[in-house]
Amino acid sequence: MDNTAELVLADGTTFEGFSVGHRPESGLVGGEVVFNTALVGYQEIVTDPSYAGQIITFTYPHIGNYGVNGDDDQAAVPQCRGVIVRDLARRPSSWRATQDLSGYLERHRVAGIAGIDTRRLTRHIRSAGAMPGAFGSADRDTLLAAAQADGGTDGRDLVTQVTATAPYTVGPDDASLFVVAYDFGIKRSIVEHLVHAGCQVEVVPASTPAAEVLARAPDGVFLSNGPGDPAAVDYARDNIRALLGQIPVFGICLGHQIMSLALGASTFKLRFGHHGGNHPVRHLATGRVEITSQNHNYAVDAASLPEGTVVTHLNLNDGDLEGMRAEDLRAFSVQYHPEAGPGPHDARYLFGEFTDLMRAV
Repeated sequence: MDNTAELVLADGTTFEGFSVGHRPESGLVGGEVVFNTALVGYQEIVTDPSYAGQIITFTYPHIGNYGVNGDDDQAAVPQCRGVIVRDLARRPSSWRATQDLSGYLERHRVAGIAGIDTRRLTRHIRSAGAMPGAFGSADRDTLLAAAQADGGTDGRDLVTQVTATAPYTVGPDDASLFVVAYDFGIKRSIVEHLVHAGCQVEVVPASTPAAEVLARAPDGVFLSNGPGDPAAVDYARDNIRALLGQIPVFGICLGHQIMSLALGASTFKLRFGHHGGNHPVRHLATGRVEITSQNHNYAVDAASLPEGTVVTHLNLNDGDLEGMRAEDLRAFSVQYHPEAGPGPHDARYLFGEFTDLMRAV
């Protein structure tokens, strides 16, 4: 079987490779092309719901060498549009592995393309910015047309594609704290960290009204990560605005952006986003530098934060806002992932700060 394939970006830039994973009947898959710099954790990355609508380029050249297993998924199924790699390992080697990555992608109907010069592709995205692309066995003109027809993530509410359809509860009934978590695309590792911190967690759909959340009488509300343009999720912004000041709130990633919008701040799209496990962030109160896991294409404009909010963390690579706190409202948030699935664990203390905030009420 001929498995040659091409990747074509919306600006016409073309890369040659070969198909891996699922091969769609249409002969192509399209989406916004981004890159992730993590060296490990490809299974967690592929299953992160925040990648809905996007094609993931792995900058590390050798992917799949330790296979996949049933414990590292961050969601029930991958939500990304596709995967781009330089070299896909054919024979994984790990005592934890139950399947190779290509077979895993095929089982979950995720298309992939290998043999790509990912260094050249990454440099191009850094220069030109994240943009739509399409790859597969279709001819070059068809791929270009598909790439140019894809709208990327701008102005799109992708949360509706990944949020839970009904509430569900995780954690023991005798937990000392009860948290309602808004599911904008929540990762399993986040829920696990909340449970480990002593919480029973009820995960609710993204559109759950604030009144219904308050009726559950939680000790606190958590706002999860998720995909797409935060400005497009206006219903979530309005619900969080109604909760602020009523109950302690902690937000991560998209949850941080939605909380900021609820406070009256604004967001903007980054040129190529922050995706990786080695982003340095300064904790301003202590001067401590945290190495963080990140995955977002949008950021909060620090200058737009209203009076009464304090910037707590800044990105040392580009100076972007990474954390803020509204002390009088008992609310705080960070742009990065303290649960680190995958990634370093420098910021796990934030879950303790959340439980302390709830217990202080």
